[in-house]
Amino acid sequence: LLLVFDTPKPIKGTALLSFSHKHDPDDQWLYLPAMKRVKKITSRNKSGPFLSSEFAYEDLTAQELDRFNYRLLRVEPLSQMACYVVERIPLDGYSGYARQLVWLDKAELRIQQIEYYDRRDDLYKVLAIHDYVKYEDQFWKAGRMFMTNHQTRKSTELVWRNYQFGTGLLEERDFSTNSLLRVR
Repeated sequence: LLLVFDTPKPIKGTALLSFSHKHDPDDQWLYLPAMKRVKKITSRNKSGPFLSSEFAYEDLTAQELDRFNYRLLRVEPLSQMACYVVERIPLDGYSGYARQLVWLDKAELRIQQIEYYDRRDDLYKVLAIHDYVKYEDQFWKAGRMFMTNHQTRKSTELVWRNYQFGTGLLEERDFSTNSLLRVR
């Protein structure tokens, strides 16, 4: 996964590169254009805030199924949409979360909301996901993600655009720490 930020202006050109592993912790690197350097994010630091936002590094990784234990709790509506409510418990000992409650819409199984609970099992953050668009008749992608920290009352909104598929990117050339130095 390669994320490149266009706005706000102070972080324009910042990029996050994540390599997902099914069972092992992800590898993540952050390119900071102001410093012109690539920084590796260690497994122990993935619960820390991403660029002083309400998102943690671990919130911006692939949601591999094998990284959690799951339990179906109930079916209930969320914004007039029938949803499964699933509890998932991270298996990663370095996760900043004790557990998460995930609302999946019954029709497409897209994540609509996640409640994150801290290590004391207090409500920490809530992520609301909106404006899904189906690309190439098969990929559902979110248009907006709104994270609210219930302990600090701060929030961060991520707006996603310019999703591109089948662009001819090559793993060895385009998904390396050196490629982060060239990203715009």
